Amino acid sequence: MTSRRQFVLSTLFGAGGVGLRALATGLPAAFLASPRRALADLGACVPGKAQSIIFSTSAAGDSINCSVPGTYEDPLIVHSPDPALAPKPLVIRGQTFTAGAPWATLPQKVLDRTVFWHVMTDTPVHSKEPDVLRLMGATPAREMLPSLLARQLAPCLGTVQPQPITVGALTPSESLSYGGAALPIIPPLALRATLANPQGPLSGLQALRTRTLDQLYAVYQQQASPAQKRHLDSLVTSHRQVRSIEQGLLDVLSQIKDNGPASQVKAAVTLMQMKVSPVVVIHIPFGGDNHRDPGLQLETAETLTGVATIGSLMEQLAAAGLEDRVSFVTLNVFGRTLGPGNNDGRTHNSNHQVSLTVGKPFAGGVIGGIAPVGMDYGALPIDSKSGAARMDGDIQAVDTLAAFAQTVHAAVGADPSAIKAPRESAKVVGAALA
Repeated sequence: MTSRRQFVLSTLFGAGGVGLRALATGLPAAFLASPRRALADLGACVPGKAQSIIFSTSAAGDSINCSVPGTYEDPLIVHSPDPALAPKPLVIRGQTFTAGAPWATLPQKVLDRTVFWHVMTDTPVHSKEPDVLRLMGATPAREMLPSLLARQLAPCLGTVQPQPITVGALTPSESLSYGGAALPIIPPLALRATLANPQGPLSGLQALRTRTLDQLYAVYQQQASPAQKRHLDSLVTSHRQVRSIEQGLLDVLSQIKDNGPASQVKAAVTLMQMKVSPVVVIHIPFGGDNHRDPGLQLETAETLTGVATIGSLMEQLAAAGLEDRVSFVTLNVFGRTLGPGNNDGRTHNSNHQVSLTVGKPFAGGVIGGIAPVGMDYGALPIDSKSGAARMDGDIQAVDTLAAFAQTVHAAVGADPSAIKAPRESAKVVGAALA
């Protein structure tokens, strides 16, 4: 048990517990790791619009694509018959759409920051989840989208590590890699066991603050310029703030009872508060692999709980003062079939998947749309200026996945040019940006 805790601690907080010292003092982890070298770079990065990201992904190919705006215009599309998922008007930034009733339960401020993306992943295979996260070959060096974002955002966000952290992978296909190396999974219960026990590291933040500052002041009082000293002093967390951080994190961690979606959200928000990584990956289920789902009962139940989990995530981010600094992004391996014959279950849809982006840098609305494709329905090309679905859209359907990723990059302060689409028609969709 001790070795397991030490592994989790070193994974989260780095050698020498630099992350804990950053949490206790308020000073950047890079500065604490190497004060003399970091002084030369202090203030070189202006975060601007850089955002941290909570990223949900599923190798099950969930049916989230079956209840969102853009799927209610065609009467042949099959929806759950349960009244709890009845179609309901949904207003986003003054524009009215139709969606399953649960989506209308999200607060208006959240809806106005929510973009529903109709995209094509071009695979019906569960085990291709890693390939979809690599945008089907559109990322450099086969890096996964969460890892690519984390690598670019870490310097501006000042996190302990550049690697993303996974707290919710349910299958091997949902495991992440970074620079070609597999990353560990840290479930919520492991996080609680490591950090929230009476002898855990969060119980000694105030003493750690004092020791760390005593050691650092001698260094930077001699090395730093007056402007750098003022900047560093402005970052230092007070004893009272440390007590509040310590108690707040312990309270949240103590509420974790399992490794389910609600606990993953608590763990992800906690890791964001501790600035451990730019990206934390979770799994919010929305119906799963529901080939046999009489009356679409599982789809209904998990759509209700899934939307509620997203609402809870946004509420917790707001309570932590992070609603303007953390965005929520989803990407699944594929969506589910939509047409006639899907009343008691759905199969894999390689032509249509719905992603969400929620956060301050996004202008809420619907990007893209669907039309009959083959024996079912698939994503249409997208007009890059308006975001509308059009047969003559300049973003081809097969490149909508890459266009989605490029737009996410542009929104959160990363470089969209790193992503090269298979057909080279992908581009940033300006209509999705606030």
